[in-house]
Amino acid sequence: MSLLLATLAIGLVFSILALGVFLSFRVYQMPDITADGSFPLGAAVTARLLRDGHGPVAATAAGAACGLAAGAITGVIHVRFKVNALLAGILVMTALYSVNLRVMGASNLPINADTVFTGAERAARDALGPEVRILGRTVPSGDVGLLAAALLAAAASTTLLALFLKTELGAAMRATGDNARMLRALGTSTDRMTVLGLAMSNGLVALAGSLFAQMQAFADAQMGIGVIVLGLASVILGQTLVGPVRSVTLAVVGAVMGAVLFRLLVAIAIRMGLDANDLKLVTAVVVLAAIVGPGWIQSMARRRGGGHASA
Repeated sequence: MSLLLATLAIGLVFSILALGVFLSFRVYQMPDITADGSFPLGAAVTARLLRDGHGPVAATAAGAACGLAAGAITGVIHVRFKVNALLAGILVMTALYSVNLRVMGASNLPINADTVFTGAERAARDALGPEVRILGRTVPSGDVGLLAAALLAAAASTTLLALFLKTELGAAMRATGDNARMLRALGTSTDRMTVLGLAMSNGLVALAGSLFAQMQAFADAQMGIGVIVLGLASVILGQTLVGPVRSVTLAVVGAVMGAVLFRLLVAIAIRMGLDANDLKLVTAVVVLAAIVGPGWIQSMARRRGGGHASA
């Protein structure tokens, strides 16, 4: 697959991960570490089911459903047993590492079967021939089909999440993150909203893991390390792109844009000579800069403004 198409396709798959992190981090104001376990969980369950002869759609749905269950467990531990949300996520994430190994039967499981992308790749080859020229370069037409399928999955996930957050139930979930005390005063169970939100968040993360494994043709127990940081980077970068907005739809779209842009920046950095072993370090530095930078810039601006005023 050409570098540009591969980067865009992976970015679109990771945009679904960003949507899950958006739910936990922006809506509920909690970075849920469960994502580091639910991402490979979705990949492991899907890879195992595909190996056992199940259909790709059913295998993908099962991977996402297992992520829903993992997020719900984190939510129950948090609200039922009053365990700190961060600690609850760490506990479930740690447990999921063993679960993923059990599901796969090994630390790595190749996928040697049709995936949800296979049909799109075949359709593109039938319609465009074996190769197609894009921006002056010849690329396999199957890669175009794969990119189209990734775009469809990302667009569907984005649209459904944006529409859901505008429903009465979605508004209750957003209110839980904004003002849980007020919501409880109105007679709504914030505990249920929290469990539902964390379940949906990890369901999206697991769906991204399932699609990523099918795109890469393997599942690995280590593939979830640091995905919460990648998700946070995408969400924060997306917020920087769209600015402070009140529209739920624009905020969700911003997270998707941030994921795609982040993967493009990573590809450019690697193309310029960045050692792949340093990628996690650079990602952490970028996230820290994105979090601290705006406040630091505003502080410097206020100081300069104060200095001019006093003069």
